[in-house]
Amino acid sequence: MRTVFWDYNSNQLNMIDQRLLPSTFEIAVFDDYHNVAKAITDMVVRGAPAIGAAAAFGLALAAIKSKATSFEELRRELNTAADLLLQSRPTAINLHWAIHRVLSHIPGSCNDVDELRQFILNEAQAIADEDIEINKRMAKNGAQLIQDGDTIIHHCNTGALATVDWGTALGVIRMAHDQGKHIHVLVDETRPRLQGARLTAWELSQYKIPYDIITDNAAGYFLHSGQVQKVLFGADRVASNGDVANKIGTYMLALAAFDNNVPAFSVVPTSTIDLSLNTGNLIPIEERPQAEVLDITIAERKVSPEGATAKNPAFDITPNRLITGIITENGIVYPPYDENLQKVVITTTKP
Repeated sequence: MRTVFWDYNSNQLNMIDQRLLPSTFEIAVFDDYHNVAKAITDMVVRGAPAIGAAAAFGLALAAIKSKATSFEELRRELNTAADLLLQSRPTAINLHWAIHRVLSHIPGSCNDVDELRQFILNEAQAIADEDIEINKRMAKNGAQLIQDGDTIIHHCNTGALATVDWGTALGVIRMAHDQGKHIHVLVDETRPRLQGARLTAWELSQYKIPYDIITDNAAGYFLHSGQVQKVLFGADRVASNGDVANKIGTYMLALAAFDNNVPAFSVVPTSTIDLSLNTGNLIPIEERPQAEVLDITIAERKVSPEGATAKNPAFDITPNRLITGIITENGIVYPPYDENLQKVVITTTKP
């Protein structure tokens, strides 16, 4: 089942509610783009590619549910919807990319309201369908790097749940497993929202891939003791110089991998590469609510004392010098990134 999908019978958007996994599998249904934007903010849906597809379908909801009777009126409403959706999460470039693609691809000959509505939905569906094929191409490229018997540390969740289907970094692991390679995954918990322990472990269980959950700060131990052969993670945005913005904790993981000569790869679709930014320092970092840190409990008791405050950046920046390679659907990119990333992105924009 897809993480994000359109119900053509009811003209509604359906998404797996990732806040409830692994204990409960539930499909959330949306018929208003305002609620889609809130769902992205609240992390009903998460993962850069999945967010992009959700935002595109949010525009489709705005178009289909609109009562506009003129092309100009509907276009204004779409711009309003786009502005709201763009505010839902600032770091993931796929959200911006998907909205820009939908609105910029509207044919100049299109001047009929119903035709515009159908175009927006078709374009959103195309983004979702293409995401799966792109993920599989990335997975095949990355699986070449995985050797039989490898143990891999994986951070956050980058599987089918983080995309429309299949996955990025976890998609590479899944492909290697399907090819018959015997691999073992060390799953970073990924605090504070525990996407690794909750989501990645759940997905690996579905695929029958052996794994162990580890605390984030145990990764250095396993790397230093020689028990790990690869480190894989995704990205929410990649700058033109190869700096990577990814889930908080990625920088420390990549640093430990680098110090122990363990290759670390970021796995991303080219839609995640932002050539307009020269370095990762220009990527906006989302600060999430303190409660995600302060409300953690053990044995039903809060860990933090009353009155405590917290800082909760959702992402960090991993400098390009720590990254062995960046796996894309158009091939594996190695340094110098400022030259070689442009080649794979340009490939996707040619007619």
